[in-house]
Amino acid sequence: MFCVCVDPLQGDFPETIEEFLQHGNMKCIAFNRRGTLLAAGCANGSCVIWDFETRGLAREFRDKDCTAPITSVSWSKYGHRLLASATDKSLTLWNVVTGEKIARITLQQTPLHARLHPGSSIPSVCLACPLSSAPILVDLNTGSTIVLPVSASDSGNVPLPNSRKFSDGSPPFTPTAATFDKNGELIYVGNSKGEILIVDSKGIQVLGLIPIPGGTVVKDIVFSRDGQYLLTNSNDRVIRVYENILPINGSGKEIEKIITSNNNDYESKYEKLKANGARCLVLSCEVSDAIAKVQWKAPCFSGDAEWIVGASASKGEHRLHIWDRAGRLIKILEGPKEALIDLAWHPFDPTIASVSVAGLTYIWAKEHVENWSAFAPDFIELEENEEYVEREDEFDINAYAERVEELMIDQDAEIDVETCEKNSSFSDFEDSADEIIYLPAIPSPDAPDEQPDKCLVSSSKLEDSNHSGSPPSSMDAVQNGLAIPPASSPLEVVDNSMAEEPSAEAANAKRKRRLSAKGLEMQQAEKVKKPPIKMSSNGKPSKPKSKPVVEPVNGNSSAKIKQQLLEPVNGNSSAADIDDEATEDDEM
Repeated sequence: MFCVCVDPLQGDFPETIEEFLQHGNMKCIAFNRRGTLLAAGCANGSCVIWDFETRGLAREFRDKDCTAPITSVSWSKYGHRLLASATDKSLTLWNVVTGEKIARITLQQTPLHARLHPGSSIPSVCLACPLSSAPILVDLNTGSTIVLPVSASDSGNVPLPNSRKFSDGSPPFTPTAATFDKNGELIYVGNSKGEILIVDSKGIQVLGLIPIPGGTVVKDIVFSRDGQYLLTNSNDRVIRVYENILPINGSGKEIEKIITSNNNDYESKYEKLKANGARCLVLSCEVSDAIAKVQWKAPCFSGDAEWIVGASASKGEHRLHIWDRAGRLIKILEGPKEALIDLAWHPFDPTIASVSVAGLTYIWAKEHVENWSAFAPDFIELEENEEYVEREDEFDINAYAERVEELMIDQDAEIDVETCEKNSSFSDFEDSADEIIYLPAIPSPDAPDEQPDKCLVSSSKLEDSNHSGSPPSSMDAVQNGLAIPPASSPLEVVDNSMAEEPSAEAANAKRKRRLSAKGLEMQQAEKVKKPPIKMSSNGKPSKPKSKPVVEPVNGNSSAKIKQQLLEPVNGNSSAADIDDEATEDDEM
């Protein structure tokens, strides 16, 4: 019995690396709300914005006061502001359009993550998660901070009682995670006890609590783009997905109604907060690697919240795991042998941008298969051959119908190329005419061409060498950038010498060989018109050169090789031989 498995995992998720972006040493990335711009923070303290449609560099922000690596970047709701946190404990707010620095705040601890308030188009408040303290709300205009509670017993701005303290008297904190909900009315805080606290962003009071199974440190807490789902990444190597029961708009008022309607008697305040939290979040699924037990890094949702992605935190691995919302493993993407430090899923397209430890941003996209039906709307791909029956009037020319179609086209109609069509993914409440979708790309100037200067220098050196009577050596040619011709075959040398005989004679005129005593005697003998006598290097008369001649085989006779003496044509024909033997005597 055979079972046919239908693949239910075919979906819109990336499959392979399409290309990569390179500009300095990038550390973190973030898409804007539309996915048309990609912001990246670099190791030298600068921030760059890529036009994701053209993959061109649109903006670059540099602050002379900040040269430390950027830890996170965050967009405002409509893309007018960009917030960057750095390892020098600073928060910098940039104007995206003008490139001006709006504000710069220095905190007491290094912020690992910072997020602008999502409910305001021009926010001045951000949520920062420092390295060794509780999450804080920062007013970028005044510089004031409010510490968020990290336990059910906290009332805000009061540190946890603990016997262990740092040298400066501050209590120790495990790095915690926090995030706004979709509209910024509530803040969800994950602490080191394995709990999710629901905090009012205005009153800074704990309104609900959700205990996480396992009770380990919460490293990441992320909302989906639509605000319907929330995921947590805990230290027990498990990613948990929760469904948000609260309404997207008016979540703060709704949780107040829940607290007011909850008149039950509880043993403690902790139990009441748990009851309130149970009416806000419901655990949907848990995902993990049961075999390798790897830690996860930078988990997030896809744009439509249908997929969950998590990166392996192992050293030297650039591996992405993709699950569906039910918790089934869909695909494992293998990247280069470079550790992954950050990733972001495109808001609409099946595209992922991941940052490696080498500072490159890799673009993961779906493999596109050629579809010939795209060339013609009525084109149909056939699995098997079919007999085609032609209609009687299928290919008849109907001039009247074509004329009617031409008349239906209004050639005087104005075409609007400025108004952008509304995206169905955004409601009218979220849409704004002032939203920044694209930025003009900055053209990068070409590198100056130094080749003409090199040619001028090399040509002047060639002229100097010609005047000095010696051609440039191969080493000079390499240093001056000249191309050295490859070695030719003997036949090519002969052909070139015959074709360039005048130039060769001119070169020989400048470079004459010095004859030996015997050569001079033979030259004088030629002048007296005596037959030349060739002498070998040992002073004895050399035998005349012979040329072997092979006769064809006739009958039973064998091949005979005869020596055919080479006789000089005239008296001047042996000058080259005398010259060569003179050179041999010099070498002896």
